[in-house]
Amino acid sequence: MTTDTPARLLQLLSLLQTPREWPGGELSQRLGVSRRTVRRDIDRLRELGYPVQASKGADGGYRLVAGKAMPPLVLDDEEAVAIAVGLRAGAGHAVEGVDEASVRALAKLEQVLPARLRRRVATLQAATMPLTSGDGASIAPETLTVMASTVAGHERLRFAYRAKDGTESRRLTEPYRLVSTGRRWYLVAYDVDRADWRTFRVDRVSEPFATGARFTPRELPTGDAAEYLRRSLQWQAHEYEFDVTFEEPPEALAARLPAWMGRPVTDGAGGSRLRGSTGDPVEWLAVRLAMLGCEFSVREPGELVECVRGLGARLGRAGGAEGAGAQAGGDTPPA
Repeated sequence: MTTDTPARLLQLLSLLQTPREWPGGELSQRLGVSRRTVRRDIDRLRELGYPVQASKGADGGYRLVAGKAMPPLVLDDEEAVAIAVGLRAGAGHAVEGVDEASVRALAKLEQVLPARLRRRVATLQAATMPLTSGDGASIAPETLTVMASTVAGHERLRFAYRAKDGTESRRLTEPYRLVSTGRRWYLVAYDVDRADWRTFRVDRVSEPFATGARFTPRELPTGDAAEYLRRSLQWQAHEYEFDVTFEEPPEALAARLPAWMGRPVTDGAGGSRLRGSTGDPVEWLAVRLAMLGCEFSVREPGELVECVRGLGARLGRAGGAEGAGAQAGGDTPPA
């Protein structure tokens, strides 16, 4: 018999979260209390916001139903491990629509996970590898959860950072927000040593450490982290416009294109035309176009035309194709 009321309520809640109806007599036997006590405990759960529905009958029955708000859940060990592993997969890759929610939920869950369950989660994570689509870099979930915790707790964060040119540095920051673009994670933070706001690519961060020092959040210049990141990326990157035609119709091509490249339109001759802008290196865009697996021709810019020619020549030579020498001369039309 469970005499401690809070413990009994948790045990009752755990039973009710199983998707079935529980007869009052069975709950009474499971908890080792009278049916009257069960009814009182059900009333207490309702007062706490848990929508427990009762059915009429000889024995009566109870089930937990969907309510207006999400009440706290009680998870057993296996359920907690399964959810943590799933959230780590969702948080470690920038999956549009669920990435930021995964990080917040993972930070809350890992804060209360016992050490033995954390070890199980880490073991499962190390032994598995997700197959993901998209071009974003993978991030260690631990990095994201440490950052999310310092953002939520207004706690200074120290980490090692590798810049685009490979330069290594140590940073002390006041983290403001984590922002996902759907391909990459960024940290918007105030850099204490440089006395200015900065954006950091999280896949270039290592050894994140929550210092424990609290701070009062500063006012972000733009007032919105996503807008600040957008302006920062535009300033950092040299954006250029591209214009590419494909032999496939727009509906067939659209299924292969990532959202950031834009939407193709018909070219009037049964094919497609894709126009957009990007700050990514032309070499990367050339490879990404080749990976689409269909015939295409680059119209603009000239740098992309030359890059595609050079890439075609190198691939031709690598494959031992005839005429590779002529391609290397640059006389071949763009791919």
